[in-house]
Amino acid sequence: MTNSSLREVHRPVLLEETVGMLKVIPGGVYMDGTFGLGGHTKEILKRSAPDGRVVAFDWDEEAIRLGLENIGISRDRLQVVRRNFREIDVGLKEVGIAVVDGILIDIGLSSLQLEAEGRGFSFSRDEPLDMRMDRRRPITAAQVVADSTEEELADIFYYYGDEKQARRIAAAIVKERKQRTIEMTGQLAQIVGTAVPKRFHPNRIHVATKVFQALRIAVNEELANLGEILEKAPNHLKLSGRICIISFHSLEDRIVKRKLAGNPRLSVLTKKPITPDDSEIMSNPRARSSRLRVAERAA
Repeated sequence: MTNSSLREVHRPVLLEETVGMLKVIPGGVYMDGTFGLGGHTKEILKRSAPDGRVVAFDWDEEAIRLGLENIGISRDRLQVVRRNFREIDVGLKEVGIAVVDGILIDIGLSSLQLEAEGRGFSFSRDEPLDMRMDRRRPITAAQVVADSTEEELADIFYYYGDEKQARRIAAAIVKERKQRTIEMTGQLAQIVGTAVPKRFHPNRIHVATKVFQALRIAVNEELANLGEILEKAPNHLKLSGRICIISFHSLEDRIVKRKLAGNPRLSVLTKKPITPDDSEIMSNPRARSSRLRVAERAA
C-alpha cells in the first residue's frame, strides 16, 4: 500500500468525542501520546489555534514521517518526540514542558502498522514475523516464538489474547519449531489454523487473530507501557486538565478503568466508556471495539 493510500484509510476513532472531552481551548498545550498518522493531533491543533501547541509522542519512525506529512501547515505548533508515551517524564522535559492542559492516548494498532508491508502485524500477507512498533527494539515476534517455553507461549496467548485454545496452539508451535524455524506470518497462521479444531474456529475473525494480537502485545510490552503512563500522567496535568484513553479490547479497558478510578488525584468523568455510534462503525469498521474513558486532574 502506498503512503497516500495509507493516509486515505486512516480515520482517527472517536475523534469528535475525544477532542470534545479533552476540552481543547485556544492557546492550550496538549500531549498526544500516540501520534500515529496524526489524525487526533491535527484536530487538536485546529481547535487550539492560533497559538495552541501539541507535543506528540510516537516510537514508530515511519508513522512520524507520514503523520508530519498529514499535519500540513500547523507543524510550527507541533513538537514530535520519538519515544513511547511511557517515557512522558523524559520526553516532556526534552521539549521544555512540565505540565499540559490535556493528554490523549489511543492505544489501538494504526492503519499504518496493519497495512504497511514488512511489519509482520497481519497474516493477510506472508512476511517476516517482526511486530515491533519501534524497530530499535531488539526482540521480534519470531524471537518470542522461537525462545519462549510452551508454558510461556500458552500464557501469552491466553492472557494477552484471551485465546481459549492457547495450550493447544503453544504445543503445536513447539512441535513445529523442532522441525523448522518459524519466521513468517504465513507459517504461524497456518500452524494456528491446523492446531485449532474446525469446530472452534471463530465465525467473524481469522482463527489466528488473537494469537497475533497477543504476540504484538508481548513484543511491544503494551500493557506495561499503558500501566506506566496511567501512573505518570497525572503528574504532568494542570489542575482540571483531562486525560483521554482510547482502548480496543477488554484487557486494556480493565487496566484503564482500574488505574483511573484508583488514582486519588483524578476524578473519573466516564462511569461507562464512550463507544462509537452506528454511523462511525459503518464508515470505519475498525472503530467497532474502541472505548474511551476520561478523567480530570482534581487535586
